[in-house]
Amino acid sequence: MNDFFGNETWIQAASFALRYEVFVLEQHIPPEWEFDALDTSQRNYFLLLDDLIPVATLRYQLKSETCFQPDRFCVAKPYRKKGIGRSLLFKAEQVAKNNGCRLSYLVAELTAQSFYERCGYVSCTPPFEEDGILCVGMEKIL
Repeated sequence: MNDFFGNETWIQAASFALRYEVFVLEQHIPPEWEFDALDTSQRNYFLLLDDLIPVATLRYQLKSETCFQPDRFCVAKPYRKKGIGRSLLFKAEQVAKNNGCRLSYLVAELTAQSFYERCGYVSCTPPFEEDGILCVGMEKIL
């Protein structure tokens, strides 16, 4: 498997294809909700490919100069529970840390809360609904 980071068109296209598969087709989130104003040509993405198949992606963004906000993070169904997501998240956190971030904040689906807890995140908000899915805010000191 190979990982990539950047805003090249092909990285974004592969990331969007995986997000469509996971969020729109699997979780039934309307595409107009999934793809938002933050999906610009300048936005960086992490992408993991198995040969040419996109298996994991994460939208890289900053909430502030010192706060990383990983977003639109997903792993293709056949590749889940194999440590791939954890590895990709840790790589993204390391890039953020190297760029001066001291905190990571994310919005986690309740079904993924335990995954993020195992990655060192703690809940910092009560549950709330986002795009029709119950979520919770979580943070981690980098």
